[in-house]
Amino acid sequence: MAGISQDWEPVVIRKKAPTSAARKDEKAVNAARRSGAEIETVRKATAGSNKAASSSTTLNTRKLDEDTENLSHQKVPTELKKAIMQARQDKKLTQSQLAQLINEKPQIIQEYESGKAIPNQQIISKLERALGAKLRGKK
Repeated sequence: MAGISQDWEPVVIRKKAPTSAARKDEKAVNAARRSGAEIETVRKATAGSNKAASSSTTLNTRKLDEDTENLSHQKVPTELKKAIMQARQDKKLTQSQLAQLINEKPQIIQEYESGKAIPNQQIISKLERALGAKLRGKK
């Protein structure tokens, strides 16, 4: 057993360095003060206020305040909603059945017939094919 030797080198286990959040923690700062370590304090220009958020919107809010035009999205015209209702009733279909034919939700058909929907040309063309009627102006 002469060839066996033991290595008695010391093994040093260290803790990880504190993360940036831990370094900013009040307990860590106080412990550093007690131990005599250097502490750097930096005061940020807009700390504790919401100046950055409010200053960038002043231009936009002024434009909105000065704007007198009322904006609203386009809705289904009366002629179109009446044409959809008439064609659907001629085919003896319910709103749900028509919606199933064009692979849309029944709510969409209801919105088109009540005039609340925003016109979508793809949906209108699906309705024209399913109902076999021209709903839009003359092509």
